[in-house]
Amino acid sequence: MIDFRYHIVSLISVFLALAVGIALGAGPLKETIGDTLTGQVEALRAEKDSLRSEVDVATGQLKNSESYIEAAAPQLLAGALTDRRVAVIALGEVTENEVGAVETQLAAAGAEVSGVVTLTSTWTDPGLRSFRQALVSTLVGYLSPAPEGDEGADVELADALVQALTGADPAAPDQFSEPASVLLDLLSTDEKPLVTGADSVTAPADAIVLLAPQTSSDDKGSTSDDEAAQVRASLLALVSAAQDGSEGAVLADGEDGTDALWRAVLADDELADSITTVSGTDQISGQVTVPLALNARIGGTNGHYGFGEGETVVPTRVELAPVDRTPQPSAGLGGDASDGTAG
Repeated sequence: MIDFRYHIVSLISVFLALAVGIALGAGPLKETIGDTLTGQVEALRAEKDSLRSEVDVATGQLKNSESYIEAAAPQLLAGALTDRRVAVIALGEVTENEVGAVETQLAAAGAEVSGVVTLTSTWTDPGLRSFRQALVSTLVGYLSPAPEGDEGADVELADALVQALTGADPAAPDQFSEPASVLLDLLSTDEKPLVTGADSVTAPADAIVLLAPQTSSDDKGSTSDDEAAQVRASLLALVSAAQDGSEGAVLADGEDGTDALWRAVLADDELADSITTVSGTDQISGQVTVPLALNARIGGTNGHYGFGEGETVVPTRVELAPVDRTPQPSAGLGGDASDGTAG
């Protein structure tokens, strides 16, 4: 059994060890320990200063590269989209700066932005599926061409928005057809509008740019995997409809994470073969790439542009045919439709 003397001996041993440590630290080892610590601090300080210098150099080089691209953009883009009207669809909340940056490069390419609309949460909210289905039953009557069979609410809504933005009156190509105007009105004026920004739409578009929003980690964590998959499928249906219903479409995405919409396109062989994507549009290089990618897509070349795996850095520019907005005679007015003369 451990008695009191054992505890006394243990305590004495502890105090002796402490006393020896203090004596050595304050005496023979004082200089050695101090010099070692001082040397380590100085080494860490020098390493920090070196890293800061490297960061400053890299930051300066990046700014120089961005300045060069920005200055060269007008020459790179001039004439790439001459007289094309381009509608911009924000697939969620996108900042004015992000939209404005893309608009600037489209204008440098000779395009006119015919309108900027933004999808609201009503477009993808899983709890409003019944509402969207009810609205679709009204929209389909104005679709031309109408969907073949029951394509589902996501596809029919996508067709409705694309036709609302591109539907020109054949007899007056600078104006919207009546069905297109009705579609845009139905999509934007309900108590739960599916899109905002309808007032910015001024003319029928020839092509479409779709801007994917930046998604925070908080947003990603607020939905289940099944709901996230439904949202992604709905957005991809719109991207596909934009390509099928216009001269050409580009999905522009600043995200670089595994959940980025452009990665979902590349992961699906069928989508990858038909939809053009641009990643890194939060940077000037990606913003300049958007008009070039749209130029290539209108010219019949599909591609995926950026600095990631499976992407091409720069699109190959195509010489596009001039835009033809010749009015076409309305059917059923009599005469030869080929020359517009009355009989």
